[in-house]
Amino acid sequence: MVNVLDSKDASGSLPPDGGLSPARRRGRSAGDVLRPGWFVKIALMALLDAALLFCLVSAVMQESWIIAGALTAALAALNYAYFTNRSRALKYLLPGILLLLAYNVFGIAYNGYIAFTNYGDGHYTDKQGAIDAALAQHERRVEGSEALPTVVVLDDDELGLAVVVDDEVQVGTATEPLEEVPEASVDGTTITAVPGWQVLGFADLLERQTEVTELRVPVSDDVEDGSLRTPDGRTAYLYQSTMVYDAATDTLTDTTTGVVYHDNGRGNFADDDGETLQTGWVTVIGWDNFAKPFTDARLAPVVLQVFVWSVVFALSSVVLSFLFGLVVAVVMNSPRLRGQRYYRSVMILPYAFPGFMSALLWAGMLNTKYGFINQVFLGGAEIPWLTDPLLAKVALIGVNLWLGFPYMFLICTGALQAIPDELTEAARIDGASGTQVWYRITLPLLLVAVAPLLIAGFAFNFNNFSLIYMLTRGGPPFPGSGLPIGQTDILISMVYQISGLSGTGAREYALASAMSILIFIFVGVISLLTFRRTRQLEEIA
Repeated sequence: MVNVLDSKDASGSLPPDGGLSPARRRGRSAGDVLRPGWFVKIALMALLDAALLFCLVSAVMQESWIIAGALTAALAALNYAYFTNRSRALKYLLPGILLLLAYNVFGIAYNGYIAFTNYGDGHYTDKQGAIDAALAQHERRVEGSEALPTVVVLDDDELGLAVVVDDEVQVGTATEPLEEVPEASVDGTTITAVPGWQVLGFADLLERQTEVTELRVPVSDDVEDGSLRTPDGRTAYLYQSTMVYDAATDTLTDTTTGVVYHDNGRGNFADDDGETLQTGWVTVIGWDNFAKPFTDARLAPVVLQVFVWSVVFALSSVVLSFLFGLVVAVVMNSPRLRGQRYYRSVMILPYAFPGFMSALLWAGMLNTKYGFINQVFLGGAEIPWLTDPLLAKVALIGVNLWLGFPYMFLICTGALQAIPDELTEAARIDGASGTQVWYRITLPLLLVAVAPLLIAGFAFNFNNFSLIYMLTRGGPPFPGSGLPIGQTDILISMVYQISGLSGTGAREYALASAMSILIFIFVGVISLLTFRRTRQLEEIA
């Protein structure tokens, strides 16, 4: 056996290797490598590296350089952390840091960027893409163009055209230009087979005739060369654009009308009268999206009404549920009440049931014609609980009271039980009445405990999207506004409607992003101010 103490040098200190022989050091390293955990780590890291490399290659192919750079940094950091022993803490912190960056920081940063652009319907691509789209949208059939023998082909549900051009078969799709297929079979001028493609018969053409007539196959990568289109699936004709783009002046000219379209600096080509082409491009427009909710003549009045209702809804929901929960907590906290545990269990049932399912259940019970409320409780009356503006708001507050009071009951019960009995007993000994004990001792101490939760409740209800969406869908609409915004929409659900994700209006992602930032600022300011006011309660207590 080797004595480590014998390995000390002349100075009396151990050598850097701890006095272990090379053989023993190699043995310890080999033992560490052969542990099952090491193989598990290698397998997991291999899977993770493969997934990140796949995403990295996809990002590079899409020329998303920022995402590619972030993925490269994440890949390097993960492999450094788990294949070196320089930082044990990093092994535990890095996954959380990367998830925080991916799900929070990136989302906030991207949302902030989009808010300063015009991203939305008509503005999804870059400027070159908008130019190509304008040329394609103004294509007309070239007079006297040759009728090319054609068949419609299919590959993985993607339609294409196979045409005979100069005795050669060429195939293209809406996204891929014509390309020669030398192995295709031709009987005279009729294409009978195309390798890798299914030639559609007459019955299939009838079934998909709308798709066939709308199919546009580019002749080449240059959009100015035009495209081929077919009216019947048997012959195709050359279409070329009536628009001409001049790179020197950065203008598009309609050769049929002579109208010239210039870059208006806001992501569109516009003529001298301000008329814009259908497709624009994404560009930065500054603070316009932040100003639009306050300056747009059509949007501003609706936003004001929605804002007022959002504040009323959040405040009334918090106040009513707190008062009701407090009353129930006081009653249930009485030592003279028998069966406290049973009653408390019953009271928290609405809180235990998933909120979105409760909202759907209430939506059914409040149905005008078939709802349980109207049919059973009101004798078959047809009260429009969810379609009348005032009644729909009352229904929302009532349902939210049902959903929210159990939570308030729980926190008030905990706060009441945390107040020392000695304080109330001392007050009674000093001659205080029950009312004085409640308002001078119990209530201030209770408010100190629950005030932060009330502030959180306001923030939650101010953004209580699920209840609005599940119960009323934001309806009924504002009459004559022409906007996809309803009278029971709160700010966050209004943002959802403006984004177009509901399918009821245009997709204005940039405006929705800007408004979400404004909502965040408002809720943050209100929360900050109210948290500061809670210090006064602590001083009173």
